[in-house]
Amino acid sequence: MNIRWLGLLTCSISLLAATQMGCAHIGPDRDARLAENRRIVRELFDALSRSDVETVDRLYADDFEIWTAGTMPFSGRHDKAYAIGATHMILGAFPQGLAFTIDAMTAEGDRVAIEAHSDGAHVSGAQYHNEYHFLLRIRDGQVVEFKEYMDTALATKVLVGSP
Repeated sequence: MNIRWLGLLTCSISLLAATQMGCAHIGPDRDARLAENRRIVRELFDALSRSDVETVDRLYADDFEIWTAGTMPFSGRHDKAYAIGATHMILGAFPQGLAFTIDAMTAEGDRVAIEAHSDGAHVSGAQYHNEYHFLLRIRDGQVVEFKEYMDTALATKVLVGSP
């Protein structure tokens, strides 16, 4: 048997076995699960852009954790209750809203990586435009982990009021 055919046969058998055993990382359900994870992330960022904290709360799992880069007062790892409170506070500082735009999105397994930017007018009158990388983990239709990387110097200047 040709080595190429042996490789194709092995891959076919692995895919068939994985599908029949319900393996999550291989098989026909994989694409549907990745599409659903991307949909959840889009719904989350749409809700953030509308200041719809009720939808954000619904999309966060009970054991949700957020981690924000930097040394800002809200940096570090926090639970769902803290995250929802901080979301109210931050979005409340943008009376006309803080619009998030997803520039690129990649999904693999339970993770969705997002490159995004935001635009909004802060209550201080300062225009706020930040660039982000987010990494989210999705489980059972909800976000369980949210990692946020951004220009923390800009966030500190506008959101906290420090130079």
